[in-house]
Amino acid sequence: MKKYFQFDELGTSYKQEIIGGITTFLAMAYILVVNPLTLTLADIPELPDELRMEYGAVFVATAVSAAIGCFIMGIFAKYPLALAPGLGLNAFFAYTVVLSHGSPWQHALAAVFISSVFFFILTLTGLREKLINAIPMELKLAVGAGIGLFIAYIGLKNAGIIVANGATVIGMGNLKDPQVLLSIFGIFITVILMVRGSKGGVFYGMVITAIVGMIFGLIDKPASILSAPPSIAPTFGKLFTAFSDPSFYSLSMLSVILTFLFVDFFDNAGTLVAVTNQAGFVKDNRLPRAGRALISDSIASMIGSIFGTSTVTSYIESSSGVAAGARSGFASVVTGCLFLLALFISPVLSVITSAVTAPALIIVGILMAASLREIEWNKFEIAVPSFLTMFMMPLSSSIATGIAVGFIFYPITMILKGRVKEVHPIMYVFAILFLLYLTTLSE
Repeated sequence: MKKYFQFDELGTSYKQEIIGGITTFLAMAYILVVNPLTLTLADIPELPDELRMEYGAVFVATAVSAAIGCFIMGIFAKYPLALAPGLGLNAFFAYTVVLSHGSPWQHALAAVFISSVFFFILTLTGLREKLINAIPMELKLAVGAGIGLFIAYIGLKNAGIIVANGATVIGMGNLKDPQVLLSIFGIFITVILMVRGSKGGVFYGMVITAIVGMIFGLIDKPASILSAPPSIAPTFGKLFTAFSDPSFYSLSMLSVILTFLFVDFFDNAGTLVAVTNQAGFVKDNRLPRAGRALISDSIASMIGSIFGTSTVTSYIESSSGVAAGARSGFASVVTGCLFLLALFISPVLSVITSAVTAPALIIVGILMAASLREIEWNKFEIAVPSFLTMFMMPLSSSIATGIAVGFIFYPITMILKGRVKEVHPIMYVFAILFLLYLTTLSE
C-alpha cells in the first residue's frame, strides 16, 4: 500500500494521510446537507411535486457519488483531491434549468450526463490536459491565490465576521454574537496550532471548536449516532427517461449542456491546478497524471448523474487536507470511506456547523495566498491579468468568472507589451470564449 501510493517519495505516512483525508471530509461535509436542499429547491415550498426531487435520494446520491469520485481520484490518479457535487453548478441545475426553464429534473440530470460524456471523450483525446498545460504559470499561481481569497471570504462570511452591508456592500458582523465568537475562537486555536508546527492543525482546530461549541451549548449534541440511509430508488437511473422525451431535444437544452461543460471545466481546472500546486506536484508548469485526474472527474460526474445528482467536480476544500499533511491518493480514499460512512452516521454530521468549518477555510485561504510571492508583480503585463484573476473570484463569488476576466486580459497586455510569441495560441481561443461567456452571463 505504501509503495503504491509512493509514501517514501512523497515524504508522508499513514497518520499524515488519514488526518489529511479526515480534514478534507470535515471541511466539505456540508455538501451532504446543502446539495439535497439545493436540488430539491427546499426554499420554494410552492414548487409542483413533479419538479421536486426526493431529498433522501439526493442525500444518498451526493454521498455515493462523492465517495466513488474520491476512490477513483485516489486510486487511479493518486492525488489528495476529493470530489463531490459542485456548488454553483447545483444552483444552476435547480434554479436555472428546473425552476426558470421549467425543465423536468430528469432532463437536467440527462444534460449533466451528456456533458460528462463529452468531458470524458475530450480527456481521452488528451485535449483537456493540453488546455491546462497551455495556461501560463503566472495565471496558474493567480488562480491558486484567487481561490484562496475566495474560500477565506466564504469562511469569514459563514462565520458571520463579514456580513452584507447596504452602505458598503459588505461590512463587519456582530462580534458579540456567540456563534461568531465560536468561529473567532476556532481561528485563534487553529492559528496557534499552525504556528507551533502541528501538521494536523487545521483538523485539530475543527475538533476542538466543535467540542467547545457543544460544551457551551452553541452546537446541539447529536440525538443519535446511527441511522439507516434513505432509498435511492426515486432518482437512480431516472435520467434515461429524458432520452425518450422529444421535448428534451431542443436548442435551450443544448445551451444547458454546454454551460455545464464550460463552467465545470474551468472550475475543475482551477481547483486541480491550485491544490496540486499547493502540494508541490506542478513541475515546469506541467502537472503529472493530469489526464488521470480529469478522467476521474468525468467518470464521477457520469456516475453522479445516474444516481441522481448534479455535476461532480474537484473540491477546493481538498486544500485543507493538503494543509493538514495529505500528499497522496490515500487521503482521498480515506475521504471517500468517510462519505460512505456518512450514509449511516448522518446525525453526527450535525456538529460540523459553519462555525466549525469557517476557521479551516480562512486558514487554508491564508496558506494558498502564498503563491502570490512567485508572480512577477514588477511586470505590469503580468500583474494586470494576475490581479484581476484573483480579485474577481471573491467579488463575483465564482472561480470561473475570475478565470474568465484574467484570461481575457492576459493576451491583451502581452500583445501591448510586444510579447506576442510568448502567448500560447490556445490562450487567444480562451480569451474569445470567455468574452462570449461573460457577455452571455450579463444578459
